[in-house]
Amino acid sequence: MRLHHQKHQQAYVTNYNNAVEQLEEAVAKGDAPAVVWQQGAIKFNGGGHVNHSIFWNNLKPVKASGGEPPHSALGWAIDTDFGSLEALVQKMNAEGTALQGSGWVWLALDKGSKKLSVETTANQDPLVTKGLHMVPLLGIDVWEHAYDLQVNADPFSGMPANRSVMHA
Repeated sequence: MRLHHQKHQQAYVTNYNNAVEQLEEAVAKGDAPAVVWQQGAIKFNGGGHVNHSIFWNNLKPVKASGGEPPHSALGWAIDTDFGSLEALVQKMNAEGTALQGSGWVWLALDKGSKKLSVETTANQDPLVTKGLHMVPLLGIDVWEHAYDLQVNADPFSGMPANRSVMHA
């Protein structure tokens, strides 16, 4: 996880900042193709930074109650909207497995319906690409680099282990 945080996320931040700077230059020059090109870099790298910031906030050591089932309002909402925590976990695993390529699996609050949902996004697209009404509660990175080689670079074999340090 240290490599993931120090190398990968820092690269997203650096590349995002560079893309914003280059976008400003392209806008000032009136270079429309360069403006369009930089928007993709901003979405990818900005999304990588946003997503990972949420991801790191979802981690908590086991000795500090990481991996404990959610209680109170979140626990009740999970039971209401999915039937149980295990049903939610199964749905998140199934959705992550169904992603083609790489991306993210999200536990989200839909502010419009006031219900929890499981959503996926491709690549580093942040959940906001599904709409401003979607609030990320938990994000799981299903990119190959996100998992230690001890789990054979298979993100789904690592997902249950990751639950031991997740909290929402």
